[in-house]
Amino acid sequence: MTISFIAGVLISAVALYFAFKNVPIAELFKYLASINYFWVLPAVLVTVISFMLRAFRWQIILESTRRIIFRRAFHPMMIGFMINCVLPGRLGEVARPVILQKEEKIPFATGLATVVAERVFDICLLSLLFMFTAGGLKINPDQYVAFGTQQLDKETLQTVFDTMLKLGAVLIAGIVIFSIGKARDLIYSAILLTPGVLFFAGKQFKATVRKKVCEPIVGILKNIAQGFALIRYPKKIIMCAGLSALIWGLQACSYYLFSLGSPGINLTYTEITTVMVIICIFISLPSVPGWWGLWEAGGVFALSLFGISAKDALGFTLANHAIQVIPVILIGFISAMILSVNIRRMSFEGKKFEDSRI
Repeated sequence: MTISFIAGVLISAVALYFAFKNVPIAELFKYLASINYFWVLPAVLVTVISFMLRAFRWQIILESTRRIIFRRAFHPMMIGFMINCVLPGRLGEVARPVILQKEEKIPFATGLATVVAERVFDICLLSLLFMFTAGGLKINPDQYVAFGTQQLDKETLQTVFDTMLKLGAVLIAGIVIFSIGKARDLIYSAILLTPGVLFFAGKQFKATVRKKVCEPIVGILKNIAQGFALIRYPKKIIMCAGLSALIWGLQACSYYLFSLGSPGINLTYTEITTVMVIICIFISLPSVPGWWGLWEAGGVFALSLFGISAKDALGFTLANHAIQVIPVILIGFISAMILSVNIRRMSFEGKKFEDSRI
């Protein structure tokens, strides 16, 4: 995690530099003062609704393992997102299953698998959004943003998009294969038979390896398989896919609503959706808590493709970033108080689980 944190700090620092380097601070503050902040309220409201739908989607995924009521999914999820905003290393992703384990007695590996399943839906949906928005937009092929010695342009987006599709395909294939009973049993058997290849070892040593290493690994994999049990319920998959489309559609709507009060941001809903997807691509890289720097660099790059000036692009992206993140932090802290969760202790336990590579 330390290496990831250092890398995140360096990447965020570089991103911040290139996002801010062409915009005088005085001009930036002048732009921020010119925004009509009336549009913050509807934008925040739509964002909160999208997170409620996220909790509902996670509740459906968890139903394949154990039924829990909505608030039992909502509070851990918001705590997880809040931790991602205030602590390094994206510990919020592992804090969620830690909380589930404590509150609902759901095995950590099972809870973590459901979070992975969520991310698969998100990656697939963002890939589709990119395909149907950026693919059909008239972006100037000669338009680019200098990022150090690199030039970020439309070809860069296409490369990233192809990578996202491949990653999504690999994740889906892995989940499907692991969800097939016979394939899963074959994997379990291969792991349990592993001590047999230790031809130089005695029977006692092989038995110890099987009991202390192989059997615990199989137990963890079985818990993970429970988290991917959704694959056996086509109706739930369709429901989660529909919710994913609605979640990201609302998220883009939040961006669009705020753009209505932002000078110089005269984009259509489809164009704003493209901007959102590109920002999501940028913040998938290691960064500081809250994705500061990468979010701004992604926004400036995306908006520049539509001819938006650096000042307007940075001002809008910076303000929009704040209104997207601050409500999540506030709701997450409230959820932590409701569940009596110690954030500092939870982050430590999340790091412990992360380091053990469960």
